[in-house]
Amino acid sequence: MTGYDVVIIGGAIVGSSVAYFLRREGFSGSIALIERDPNFTHAATTLSCASIRQQFSIPENIRLSQFTLALFRRLQDEFGTGSDIAFHEKGYLILAGEQGLPILQQNHAAQTGEGADILLENPEELQKRFAWLSTEGITAGAYGRSGEGWFDAHALLMLFRKALRTMNVDLIAADVVSVEREGSRVTGVTLDDGRKLAAGTLVNAAGPNAGNVAAMAGIPLPVEPRKRSVFVFEAREHFAYMPLLVDPSGVYVRPEGAMYITGGAEDYGADGPADPTDFEPDWALFEDVIWPTLAHRIPAFEAIKPGRAWAGHYDYNTLDQNAVIGPHPEVANFLFANGFSGHGLQQAPAVGKALAELVVHGAYRSIDCSTFGYERVAEGRAFRELNVI
Repeated sequence: MTGYDVVIIGGAIVGSSVAYFLRREGFSGSIALIERDPNFTHAATTLSCASIRQQFSIPENIRLSQFTLALFRRLQDEFGTGSDIAFHEKGYLILAGEQGLPILQQNHAAQTGEGADILLENPEELQKRFAWLSTEGITAGAYGRSGEGWFDAHALLMLFRKALRTMNVDLIAADVVSVEREGSRVTGVTLDDGRKLAAGTLVNAAGPNAGNVAAMAGIPLPVEPRKRSVFVFEAREHFAYMPLLVDPSGVYVRPEGAMYITGGAEDYGADGPADPTDFEPDWALFEDVIWPTLAHRIPAFEAIKPGRAWAGHYDYNTLDQNAVIGPHPEVANFLFANGFSGHGLQQAPAVGKALAELVVHGAYRSIDCSTFGYERVAEGRAFRELNVI
């Protein structure tokens, strides 16, 4: 049996960030990073909409994304000359009707309280700023003038993975089929090729599979896969400076080169967990919900040409759509980095840094993630993020 000081299950952006920042914090012990999909064909990281925002309702979520934004701004200092993730800092525009206005105002107060550059504008101001926008049924919109946008998720992941190859981290292509536990400690894992790895600390960074990984250790975790479809389309009009727009219905749209991408409006309350092997886009959702919504909100999109589409899975936290971060209160060497419910890509570097500090120093230093701890899961106490897209 091979032994490691830290075993990380899940080698996409969350797990890779944990391994990277462990080394950056001076951790000298052995690290194994296990990934069952080494080409990341079905990874939530690479199938995401790849965006970053500060428009959350909870200050701690805003801080996590601000850490990643700061990383984006010093990317070449961190990863070397030429490092680029094609960050398009064009903002988010989140719209609200009359019912959603109090929440939008409350969220805006939290965001500006954390120093985010977010404007709250009325319909007349929005129409003046975005002439292509129909403000019918809109009471206000929150627009991020800076610090928000989208980027190349695969490029970001590859920066971390390339760095790890120089950091004495064992990158293992395998699936974990069991987690061994003795009383209040996990002791190791068994891989699908029969290998057994002993673990001093085990980090669950398994994305949509995180609930299953926790269950292997006898730990309940309310995280399950939920499918999200993303659609590409062409339009006669090209609004190059369009932000990522989120309609009150949940439908979003943003430019993608000369094209646009769109999605949203899935009914998670009714869907239940997704089939983890189902990566077929939901074209009925596009035809029946998304396209009519786009045409209503942006009249120029009444006539569009649909293109390709893809589907991926969120690691959806059914308790409160918020991350679970940190150690289990009774199984202290089992660490969570799970349940981000769609905002894991943008928060992964911050969470990697936080968990690395916890392992190396015994406490959070940069960002206090204790509010995301497992204790609330054990108590059934929701810590709800209101701005889930």
